[in-house]
Amino acid sequence: MKVLVVNCGSSSVKYQLLDLETSACLASGLASRVAVNGGAASQLQHRPAGRAEYLFTAPMSDHEVALGYILEALVNAEHGVVQSLQEIDAIGHRVLHGGDAFAEPVLISGVVEAAIERFSELGPLHNPANLLGIRACKHRLPGVPQVAVFDTAFHQTLAPADYTYGLPLELCEEYKIRRYGFHGTSHRYVSREAAKFLQANRGLAPENLRLLTCHLGNGSSVDAIHGGKAVRTSMGFTPLAGLVMGTRCGDIDPAVIPFLINHLHLSAQELDDLMNKQSGLLGISGISSDMRDIHQAAAAGNARAQLAQDMFCVRLKEYIGAYATAMNGLDALVFTAGIGENDPIIRAQTMHGMEFLGLHLDPAKNEDASLRGRPADISTEDSPARILVIPTNEELMIARDTASLTAH
Repeated sequence: MKVLVVNCGSSSVKYQLLDLETSACLASGLASRVAVNGGAASQLQHRPAGRAEYLFTAPMSDHEVALGYILEALVNAEHGVVQSLQEIDAIGHRVLHGGDAFAEPVLISGVVEAAIERFSELGPLHNPANLLGIRACKHRLPGVPQVAVFDTAFHQTLAPADYTYGLPLELCEEYKIRRYGFHGTSHRYVSREAAKFLQANRGLAPENLRLLTCHLGNGSSVDAIHGGKAVRTSMGFTPLAGLVMGTRCGDIDPAVIPFLINHLHLSAQELDDLMNKQSGLLGISGISSDMRDIHQAAAAGNARAQLAQDMFCVRLKEYIGAYATAMNGLDALVFTAGIGENDPIIRAQTMHGMEFLGLHLDPAKNEDASLRGRPADISTEDSPARILVIPTNEELMIARDTASLTAH
């Protein structure tokens, strides 16, 4: 079964075509600068498996035009990977916000589209773009079943005491203000892969497993997962909450917001941009939102870069400690995503002093570059709790969800 996975941003379309019989990615790519200045500078990067990347520049005035070029690339005689679009059996869409209405992936219908549009108020950048992608696929590939996989769905298992904010309850209920959590597809995927790994290598039963999954990248979040269900998550009403991230501030005292408005005379949008796009590693270091640049500058003696690196790890350690307490201990901690999978410096600094939780890092395993790209245990042999590195694969998770709902 071949599934096209589509992830539409406000000015981009990411995609992968996967063959689920082999779990192989046949092609992936990105259409960028879609609908920016009429699409005058749009570009398609198409990467067929085992062959050279294909770059194509053409005006892409909207997401449907971009999708048309993507589909054309998939069947092109030179860099295509299928003979016909009829080989695409289903389409899976990453949708950011499902509010409190969706706890599972769903077949897309008119009712689902209306709900995605309704929750656009909670995901104003992503949900409208996700909807454009859904409607473009419906027009370009009529009759092909489509599935929505929501970033927020995995966290619908949180208890009311865990997701409710300390505002007047009537306001929370009327305006649906609550902790939703994000990166749900990634946390779900790596927690399942970690459970398989631990059962095969340590004989641990998945139904009782207490996991902490750390999705660390430009956007970062931590989940506490007990018996396969999320019981805590660090992101909140929006992806701004929680850890210090690439350009997001993470948790701050809410009183800072009116303070800045009063002193800097910022509009709501300007303050939102400040907290989401100018803060985090970028705002603290004054150099970059990329942890690799932060490391390089810190090693050269840049105090602001060192502070940014230290803050990232301090906040992460705080969540690990709190979430281990919430589950009355833990069996394994999982690092994933760009920083989590590829940055031994952050892993080592975060794990320093965490032995009281039973987390004992093996320095040699942590530094072993050959472990990258596959599940690995980087804890000492006698560590009471395991420290794992599990590569995430949200697209494969979305494809599997899509197949489970559409396979005949």
